[in-house]
Order: sequence, then structure tokens, then C-alpha cells
Amino acid sequence: MLFLVAALMLLGVALGTVAHAPLSFSVVAGAVIAVWLGAFALRERHGHGRGRGSSAH
Repeated sequence: MLFLVAALMLLGVALGTVAHAPLSFSVVAGAVIAVWLGAFALRERHGHGRGRGSSAH
């Protein structure tokens, strides 16, 4: 429960910061985060086939 409260407080701080930032900065920051998440998802998707599940137990 404490984790949930902390996460909501952090989300509120982040949304408050975006509300006071210029629109162009918010768009650029959102695009950077989206590219980072996309690269992470691609790396995770392609990484599961190699190494992890192919051990000879």
C-alpha cells in the first residue's frame, strides 16, 4: 500500500512538472521516452530467443 501511495505521489509530481514546462519540451521529452521504451521492448523481444531458454538441462 505504501508503494502505491509513493507511486501516486511521484506521478503527481511528474504531471505537475509537465504542466509547468513549455509544450515543446514536453513533446520532446515524451518522444525520447517513447523511443527508449520502444528500443527496450525490441531488445527484450529479440533477447528471449537467445541464451535464456536454450540451456541443455
